[in-house]
Amino acid sequence: MKEKKAQNELSEKLKNKAKLEGFNPVGIATVPGGERIKLRTQALQRWLNAGNQADMNWMKASRRQNIEELLEGAKSLLAVGLNYYVNARKSPKTLSIARYAWGKDYHKVIETRLKRIGKWLESQRPNCKWRICVDTSPLLDKAWAEEAGIGWIGKNSNLINRKNGSWMVIGHLLTTEDLTPDQPAKPLCGKCESCLDACPTKAIHEPFVIDSRLCLAYHTIENRNTSLPQEITSSMGNWVAGCDICQEVCPWNDYKIESSTDPDVIPNDWVLNLTKDQAISWDDSQWQRQLKGSALKRIKPWMWRRNAMATNHYKTIPGIEE
Repeated sequence: MKEKKAQNELSEKLKNKAKLEGFNPVGIATVPGGERIKLRTQALQRWLNAGNQADMNWMKASRRQNIEELLEGAKSLLAVGLNYYVNARKSPKTLSIARYAWGKDYHKVIETRLKRIGKWLESQRPNCKWRICVDTSPLLDKAWAEEAGIGWIGKNSNLINRKNGSWMVIGHLLTTEDLTPDQPAKPLCGKCESCLDACPTKAIHEPFVIDSRLCLAYHTIENRNTSLPQEITSSMGNWVAGCDICQEVCPWNDYKIESSTDPDVIPNDWVLNLTKDQAISWDDSQWQRQLKGSALKRIKPWMWRRNAMATNHYKTIPGIEE
């Protein structure tokens, strides 16, 4: 009885510590998880078998389907969300950049904060081990966030929370410590298919299934070819880095979501004011200066120029080099 009480108290203190670090929502799941984790894992394998990952071969890592491979003896997981919605608009007639990348590199922001939480947990339980996971880790991250109750996976494959909608990035802290789990989130998309209807390339060809080969976000961020497919360029509009269309039409993002005041997600000026001419004319060194400390570094300077030229139906970039 005393052990259970101590576990409950530690779990609440851990979640409160996460909230003090600016995370909200927060939740806990028990490893290896319930039946839904098994179903999500099977769905991932079907998605891979269909080739929906395009050339993102890291999605095939076996550890993504077996959380115990990430931390030996893992018993629990803390899932955290960071709201990145800021009530700001880009300047008219400028290029569009996905909101998650408006501020600082969220990978480093989440890692830094989770590291402080991990060290705190270690101070409370000196014998415990822990590991930080962000979306660069081979973890079924949205499924585990759903298991921990911080949101459900929507038909657009984004994690959706009642309060924050889908405007949040997520992270996880795996630990060998026994913690008290929260209730898994219940899916609340209902019959709505706004995201499927709005996707300009029909990349969401059925609920919960995204074909990366048709996704604007994949092509603007991950595609390393010197030119983009015509079926992508004909639908890009002004999206030059990622795409928020399926989130912008989501009814759960129509509610009065609180604008974040977290300094790490406040937009960089250039992100809201980037013109097509700038994106094409900036040389590599200028792009590197602009991208310093940003998650957008994944898009190389030559890719920015390629993407910018592809907006408004431009098809080629003379002399482009990787």
